[in-house]
Amino acid sequence: MAVDEYDADATELLEAYDFLMKYIIIGEAGTGKSCLLHQFTHNSFKEHSQHTIGVEFSSRTVNLGEKRIKLQVYEISSSFICRVPNKSKLWDTAGQERFRSVTRSYYRGAAGAILVYDITSRASFANLSQWLADARALASPHLVTVLVGNKSDREEDREVEWAEASRWAAENNVHFLEASSLTGDNVEAPFLLCTRSILLAIESGSLDPEKAGSGVSYGARALRRVNSSSRLSFGSLSGNRRKSTIKLRLPGTGGKCC
Repeated sequence: MAVDEYDADATELLEAYDFLMKYIIIGEAGTGKSCLLHQFTHNSFKEHSQHTIGVEFSSRTVNLGEKRIKLQVYEISSSFICRVPNKSKLWDTAGQERFRSVTRSYYRGAAGAILVYDITSRASFANLSQWLADARALASPHLVTVLVGNKSDREEDREVEWAEASRWAAENNVHFLEASSLTGDNVEAPFLLCTRSILLAIESGSLDPEKAGSGVSYGARALRRVNSSSRLSFGSLSGNRRKSTIKLRLPGTGGKCC
């Protein structure tokens, strides 16, 4: 075997995964969605971040138990740029509707949603119900949603209390935690929590990755196990193999982490 062929096979093996999952990040402009995604995928804060226009895409492969999962993440903007031809300062409202139609198309087939608000902005918290309604109407019927209160490092500027957001999450049957895209605190947690919930749904049989619109598909590693008639075991999903402790605040736990 040639060296180039050997390197290609090694790369393919390293990048192999058991499942591919589609996630969306949604919420009002200015809540730090882009910074949250950048911190998750690059492990660093995104300096001089500008409002996303349209959709930003990124991906990362994570490990849970014995499973390797590739996450395809779409950060969907609530901002748009569309001007009337030859009148650069006038907004085209028809263009706005077209923009919304295009961006909402990315909701389809999403298995997980990261719903973000800014703990220092009550306005960003006020419209959560609409964002959640859109996601549940357009994404996978088995959509797993995690509410994230971003900018937890700015406690002195807080306008939305943790208890209030926790109640909202419990009432709307979504998970909840706070994070900081600046410091990286708890940034991985919502993505891993989503992934763990989806894996458990697959294991229980309530979610079928082969069904269209599930937002999940088998990767090469899983298909090899199926072809060899091996049982798809999820290993330790309880977190016993994690290298570090991730604090997850779930609704109904009284603020405790697990």
